[in-house]
Amino acid sequence: MPRAAQDIERIRERERRIVAAAREIAEQDGWTAVTVRRLAGAIGFSQPILYRHFPRGREEIIDQVVIDGYTELLAAIGAGGEGLAPLVTAYLAFARENPAVYEAMTSARTGIVFASAETPEILREGFAMFERAVGGGTPRHRAVRAELLWSTLHGASRLDADGRFDAALDDIRADEIIALFGAPRTES
Repeated sequence: MPRAAQDIERIRERERRIVAAAREIAEQDGWTAVTVRRLAGAIGFSQPILYRHFPRGREEIIDQVVIDGYTELLAAIGAGGEGLAPLVTAYLAFARENPAVYEAMTSARTGIVFASAETPEILREGFAMFERAVGGGTPRHRAVRAELLWSTLHGASRLDADGRFDAALDDIRADEIIALFGAPRTES
């Protein structure tokens, strides 16, 4: 492997380690515990090295956690196949299995812009999956139905994470969400 390629891979590996350490700390102690100082100590790098990789510091690291989280969520959704049922099932499972990452994806202050031309491509792809899953209607109706599905899944995920739902009803809950969004309303 040429030296330049080795250097690029070394940089990428450091960045992966930094992001992985942020996720691990957040899973153990919450996002407030994720600081540049703690990250540096956790992976054995100096703080200036972390800032070399992520010049905006903690915020930029969390931005990367968000992008990675959506990438992983979309891969989980895609692995289940096309359609509403696999999307609902994968989304709820991802949120339950990755609570700190999900929290960053949906609640963290971030420099990532949603619902605009600056939205990263992976997020736009994800929203398109939601639009395809709800189907029907005009593009505006699909967009609204996709937003409502996303907000319903987010609300259910947060209530579940906070222990507000009966776990014995998980399968019925998913089925009811699927039923709610399965048949698009006809335009008036």
